[in-house]
Amino acid sequence: MYIVHRRPHLKKPDLRRLPALAAALLLAVGTGAVCLTMANEPPLLPTTAQPGTVAARGAAGSAAKEAVKVEGLSANPPGVSAKAAILLEASSGKILMEKNAYERLPMASTTKIMTSLLLAERGNLEETLVTTRQMVTVEGSSMGLQAGDTVSYHDLLYGMLLASGNDAANTTAIALGGSLTGFAQMMNDKAAELGLTSTHFVTPSGLDDPEHYTTACDLARLAAYAMENPDFKAAASSKSATLCYGNPPYKRTLSNHNKLLARYEGTIGVKTGFTKKSGRCLVSSAERDGARLIAVTLNAPDDWNDHENLFNFGFSQLENAELDVSLPVDSLQVAGGSADRVALQVIPQSLSLLKGEAARLERKIYLPAFLYTPVEAGQTVGRIEYYLDGERVATAEILAAGQVAPLPEDPQGQREKLFYWLFQLLGRSVR
Repeated sequence: MYIVHRRPHLKKPDLRRLPALAAALLLAVGTGAVCLTMANEPPLLPTTAQPGTVAARGAAGSAAKEAVKVEGLSANPPGVSAKAAILLEASSGKILMEKNAYERLPMASTTKIMTSLLLAERGNLEETLVTTRQMVTVEGSSMGLQAGDTVSYHDLLYGMLLASGNDAANTTAIALGGSLTGFAQMMNDKAAELGLTSTHFVTPSGLDDPEHYTTACDLARLAAYAMENPDFKAAASSKSATLCYGNPPYKRTLSNHNKLLARYEGTIGVKTGFTKKSGRCLVSSAERDGARLIAVTLNAPDDWNDHENLFNFGFSQLENAELDVSLPVDSLQVAGGSADRVALQVIPQSLSLLKGEAARLERKIYLPAFLYTPVEAGQTVGRIEYYLDGERVATAEILAAGQVAPLPEDPQGQREKLFYWLFQLLGRSVR
């Protein structure tokens, strides 16, 4: 474990409080508690090591999580019927199983993961539109849209992820991109943003085209990213939904084509697909004990059983490790406040890891030498970073457990406090 003391955030000083601030600063310098440096990250101050600590991983960033092959699993992965497949641990991007995972293949209606993601990220899902003949004239599966229907973007999202409606995908594409070609460009731009270098989109629905392809790895990374969007996840995890659209709108119920939602406990999505060229395609996600897995099979005659076997294997390789949130100090000094110190707290968490990884985790604690008032309860004052084999895998925030208000204006009291701290400092120096 390492402790890093960071320079406190400098606010514009209140000159009337300078005696108290000076006292706190002198005390900190005199006891070696603060590194006086303008660097963004002061030098590390090593302390006694505490192995085996873990923390919760953060949410996905602006790019899809990089996929990383894992060596030395405790069991061999199961065989699958698929031409290409992958099993991914979502938060870390670790590959637990792969088969031809980087081969470019058609993906059928699993394309709608990208179409639905762009719609979910648009927001304002309760907004409605009126469909045109161009929007709804498309072959294949449908949510039942007709020209002149009034439908919300919310219902289009559910129409794609539950009923796999090509009409919903076309309507979304024209509404958001102005045309099918314009929306395809949006899809490819998003793929590039996410780092999906072996993926190219032509249609919003997944109908076959020689230039419409992906890989099992890219599709798994896309799904892991999409499942971090709450609107996308809510739709993908729904076994059924009652929607209201038409001319005039009326209620109707759609059922999800993803049978794993009912067949495998913990399944939370995401999308099925089929064309004669692509075969049966399936992207699914399941959660257990804080772990989230993503499975992808492309051209898999026995996809339901493939995914169940993959999930059983994946969860057998994982364990839920409790977070060690202990701190070397239980409070921080506060300068110029109604109290001299404020207690610290870290909210308990847990982390899903491969078996054996917890013992290799290390952590670094970042705390300032002292705080300025005002201090609010729940305010973030530091952090714990957790590293596995040199890579940061998690961060936990250190919070102020109480509130400290500034001292009222009292020059005489501030001078007395300054002398008190100076005497304390001098006393420690003499000893």
